[in-house]
This record gives sequence, structure tokens and C-alpha cells, in this order.
Amino acid sequence: MIRRLTLALSLGLTTALTAAPVLAQDSGPLRIEITDGVVEPMPFAIATFHGTDEVTGLVQNLIAADLTGTDLFREIPASAHLARRDSFEEPVTYEDWRAINAEALVTGEVSVEGDIVSVRFRLFDVVSGQPLGDGMQMQSAKADWRRAAHKVADQVYARLTGEKAYFDSRVAFVQETGPKDARRKRLGVMDYDGANIDWLTDDAALVLSPRMSPDGNSILYTSFESGFPQIKVMDVASVTSRPLTQSGDSMAFSPRFSPDGRWIVYSLEKAGNSDIWQMDPSSGAARALIESPAIETSPSYSPDGSQIVFESDRSGSPQLYTMPATGGVEPTRISFAEGRYGTPVWSPLGDLIAFTRQIGEKFHIGVMRADGSNEKILTESFLDEGPTWAPNGRVVMFTRVTPGGDGEPRLHSVDITGRNMRPLDLSFAASDPAWGPLLP
Repeated sequence: MIRRLTLALSLGLTTALTAAPVLAQDSGPLRIEITDGVVEPMPFAIATFHGTDEVTGLVQNLIAADLTGTDLFREIPASAHLARRDSFEEPVTYEDWRAINAEALVTGEVSVEGDIVSVRFRLFDVVSGQPLGDGMQMQSAKADWRRAAHKVADQVYARLTGEKAYFDSRVAFVQETGPKDARRKRLGVMDYDGANIDWLTDDAALVLSPRMSPDGNSILYTSFESGFPQIKVMDVASVTSRPLTQSGDSMAFSPRFSPDGRWIVYSLEKAGNSDIWQMDPSSGAARALIESPAIETSPSYSPDGSQIVFESDRSGSPQLYTMPATGGVEPTRISFAEGRYGTPVWSPLGDLIAFTRQIGEKFHIGVMRADGSNEKILTESFLDEGPTWAPNGRVVMFTRVTPGGDGEPRLHSVDITGRNMRPLDLSFAASDPAWGPLLP
């Protein structure tokens, strides 16, 4: 198995969370090579973090949960550890960690002064007996200790995989309550793992299809507050919203931001026909990108903003098409296999498009290249739909409904290799996930 380290220490600084990196050097071959084949999780150990505050154990446990939750890493339990470290600065006795077959080691220290928690950590290549950099320090408000832990896990993940991470990110979603034929829905936002939920609307009016802005500060969504589908934009910090489209003889839905946040693209229905439109949300100026007799919906920008992928039934059944973001040219069909395709969304890396595909009575989440080649089905269920990408383009979250009962929707995630399918740990029904960016 190839092992090589890719090290990146640059982190943005905010008043809520700061990172104080120590200059580090790449120091030896250690890297998980992730392929479509079976990946044997890398065995790693987390030496007991030093610290007297109760948050110390919480930080350590969350770092471990983040890493093991990817199914790329396997934690060696503390009960198997031979080494007992007396301080954060104590040299690593590599032979003790090799003896329990650890390949990587994380050490850490948590200190609390007033309302500020500081987390120091180091990562070591046990196989070669070398530190992987000189370590980092994270600071946050004590109430935000989860962000500090996610940031540490992000750095460990990035160093050991060579990929960007996704733990310190937020997901917008819709909570669903009530019977199947009378659902009540409200908009919320949470950490990627289902913690730290903030409710943004009540359930007095139906809400659908939230979509995060590129900076994570705003959310587009479809609201039925007026009685008709209407696109609104909400400022997450102030929890205030305003309409972008007006009720009347048309219905607007399925909005998404452009990668630079300057535009939104959405579906507009008039007289039973829906087309793809583009709007400048600051001025409200809008124009049609496609006007045809076909039903076009679910548009999504490529990460460079040059292309749009969408769903259309112009060929007789719902299929996927791409076109320049400026419109004005005939779209190119990219899906040709059996079944019905919908809800396409471009990967943040630009290499893949995720989609929903119905084959007979089964629904699937799949991915394909932007030209339609190399299609891969990741899931199969009674109803899987609405994929959304993690910020690093490695994981897809979606809505799953199982048959029977009230048919309550639940959020699930899966790796793009089709591995590591898992439900999100939520105590309520939820749908329409929309993954936001990695936080600064």
C-alpha cells in the first residue's frame, strides 16, 4: 500500500476559532492511497490527551469519531496501549506503538483559560519513526470546542490522505414531522455529523430544497409561505430572510448559487411548463437560460461557474444535460442508460456529477463524469434521492425513505467508491440535505 504525506498548514483566522500553525516539514512516506477497491483502514492510536478540564476527553473522542467515521482509519483502543505519556512534550517511544501495530499516532493537550480552550496536537509516522510536522494549536471559545476538535481531525485526515477534509463543515436540511399525508417542515442547519442544530424557520409554512451559499453565510430555499412556491434567501447569522421571486402566475423552485455567489439559477414554472432561469439576487434582474416545451429543472453549476447540469424530459423521459452557464446553445445530453435521472449536482472538484436514478421500482444515488462516462451506482433502496457533496468531493449525503409505516425520510451518507454507507445520527426525520463549505 502506498504511504505518502501531503502536508498543508494554512488555516483561515476568525474570532470564533483561530489556528496557530508551527512551521512543518514533510518527513517521510505515509499516505493512504484511496481507490475504488477495498481499502484496509489504517490503524492509528490517539495517546490520552493531557489536560484537567472535562472538555479534554470530549475533544479526543470527537477527533477519533471523525477519523473512524470515514472507514479509512481504525483506532487502536487505549486499553491496548503500552506507552503511558507523562506530558505533551515527552518524546515518542516508537517501538511501543509499533508493537501494537499502530501506523500513525496522534498526541494532544487541551488547556482552558476562562472561556477559551486551546488544543495542541502532533501527528507521528510510527512506521518510519518520524513526526509529520511540528504540530499545530487551535483556539476557540470553550462552547465551540467541537470546532477545535473538527479542525484537528481535518488536519490529520488531510496529512494522511493528501485530500482536503470536511469535518468542520455545516449542512442545511429540512426536518419533517407529522403524518405522511400532512408533513410539517422546518429549515435547520447543523454540523456535518448532526450536532449543534440551529433552527432557522418554524413549521408554519412548508419549506423545501435549502442550498448553502459558497461562503456558508446564506441559504436559498423554496417557501410556500405565500401559498405558492417562492424562492427566498436567508442570512444565517441574523436568521432573516427575503423573497427573491414573487407569487403570481408562476412558481419558482430548485435554486442554487453560482460558485462566486453572484448568481442563482433556478426553475420557473409557467402554464405547466418549467424552464431554467438565472437571477442576480442583489438586483432581482432575471432572464431565461432555456425556454422550451420540455420540463427542465434541478440546475447546478460546475465549480468554475462555466457550465450548468440539469434535468430535462426533452428526450421523452427525465435525463441529464449540460450547457454553458450563459445559455444560448443547444444542451448536450450526458445520461443514456436505462431509467429516469434527476437532481444532478456537480462535485466541488469538478470531476463528477452526482444524481438520482430510478430503475424500475428502485431508486439509486450514482456518480458519473461530466461527459456522462464512467457511471457508478453507489446505493439502491426503495427511495434514495437528492445527493449533496462534502466540501472535498469524497462523500455524498442524501435522503433515504424506507417502505412501511409513515415512510419517514432519514439522512444517509456514502463514499464515492460506494463504501461506508451510514445513517446520520439524528433523532427525527429529515430530508433535503445541502452541504456547505469547509469553515474558515
